[in-house]
Amino acid sequence: MSHTVAPDAPDKPLVVLTPRTIWLIFGALMASMFLSSLDQTIVSTAMPTIVGELDGVEHQGWVITSYIMAIAIVMPLYGKFGDLWGRRWPFLFAVALFTLGSLLGGMAQTFPELVAARGLQGLGGGGLMILSQAIIADIVPASERGKYMGPMGALFGISAVIGPLLGGWLTDGPGWRWTFWINVPVGIIALVVAWYALKLPSHRSGRPVDWLGIMFMVLSTCGIVLLTSWESLGHDGYDWSSPQLLGVLVGTLASVAAFIVTETLAPEPLIPLRLFKNATFTVTTLIGLVLGMGMFSAMAMLPTFLQMSTGASVTGSGLLMLPMMAGLMLTAIVSGIAISKTGRYKIFPIVGLAVTAAGIAWMTTITGDMSMVVFGLMIFVLGAGMGLVMQTIVLAVQNAVDPHELGTATSANNFFREIGATVGTALFTTVFTTRLTDNFEGLAEKMASSGMMPADGAGFSGGSLTPAAVDKLPEPIHGWVVDAFAEALAPAFWYLVPLVLLGFALALFLKEVKLSNEAGMVARGEAVAG
Repeated sequence: MSHTVAPDAPDKPLVVLTPRTIWLIFGALMASMFLSSLDQTIVSTAMPTIVGELDGVEHQGWVITSYIMAIAIVMPLYGKFGDLWGRRWPFLFAVALFTLGSLLGGMAQTFPELVAARGLQGLGGGGLMILSQAIIADIVPASERGKYMGPMGALFGISAVIGPLLGGWLTDGPGWRWTFWINVPVGIIALVVAWYALKLPSHRSGRPVDWLGIMFMVLSTCGIVLLTSWESLGHDGYDWSSPQLLGVLVGTLASVAAFIVTETLAPEPLIPLRLFKNATFTVTTLIGLVLGMGMFSAMAMLPTFLQMSTGASVTGSGLLMLPMMAGLMLTAIVSGIAISKTGRYKIFPIVGLAVTAAGIAWMTTITGDMSMVVFGLMIFVLGAGMGLVMQTIVLAVQNAVDPHELGTATSANNFFREIGATVGTALFTTVFTTRLTDNFEGLAEKMASSGMMPADGAGFSGGSLTPAAVDKLPEPIHGWVVDAFAEALAPAFWYLVPLVLLGFALALFLKEVKLSNEAGMVARGEAVAG
């Protein structure tokens, strides 16, 4: 069924997509996307200082969780509203919201104020990510899109590494508040550029908003994020006899069930379940979920390990992650160009997931005294694998759905990847910390038996060890502590290998659909190719 779309005003001509218009819009999108992806990581290195100053150490998980939760919640909303009403105003709203959240974050005087500001940033950041990808699909045909998606994928890689570096540098220099304030001038520039460059049509769809679906999606997402973040939010361990935890679990399952029922009955569902009848959509979304679980888990603990094992500073551990960024950028850009030239994309997720699995398997061999050159090669391989997959599956989704549902399909794919990342990181962290606790207990016994500490193990606690404290430990204790970290982390990677191999198996079933030669807006009759 085709939907007629009325431009802003009857006398307004259709948008003409000349190369200059496309590059202008692309520039505005890149600036905005950089903002949102940078902010997922910039706070990580400043965190100990921030929570110490605002007296929130035992609840520091909320600084990350509030941002992730907000991003996940709004992804499907921006996707759907962009399809219904056009993407210009939702995009400008997202940039403004993100900039305001950054300003308030820098001004926060109490810990709850900071958490609220991070949530506000997330409500904007989720829109920047989704709408950027959807707008590219609106203005560039799928057959050409690889050239643009490659740099976008590389941008995520760059920001993942630059974030912690910049966070460390700002915290050591002008102060942690600048990890927020640095976004304000960039946000204002992005808003001005987007205001002039994003000449996209708006329209009234006249179709109803799925308010019930939105409510159950929000409840389900909050429940999933809270369940997986239980420990980092200051609750002591996963105690399934805890009435609060059981209450959250039951509520989450009920919300998910209610959401599925609502989406089958709603006239204009938030995430139409019929999309799952599209084999390409289902396979790529499952790959996104699996990749989110594997990839973000693998990245989560590496900076900590590097700080403990090499004595690297916060900034130094960020620099040691640069090979991963190099691998991701290289393959994201090269595969994007190759897809534009050949029109074939299926091979890239297959090879990418195989390479990612090999990289994670190699990381099970890390030791406390390993060469940083070998470590660099390991994470280069991991980054190279991920760079082949991330943007390619988004392109495959966008190419396989009705142009009227570009935003909805793009946001659903990203939404499931974000949920995968949240669940995967929580499970992986739990496996790692459980092993680490066991290793430290063994270490305390070893030290007691060698006369290096009291027999009751008092005075040695893994939970209170900072990288600086580890660096000051005398040998052989220093070596033992670093080995305890390495021996907890290395085997934990084995849990991720089957996950990524499941993604590899799914990629074999990906159907290669011929790439469309028509941009989304042209297909919907909102623009003409220039």
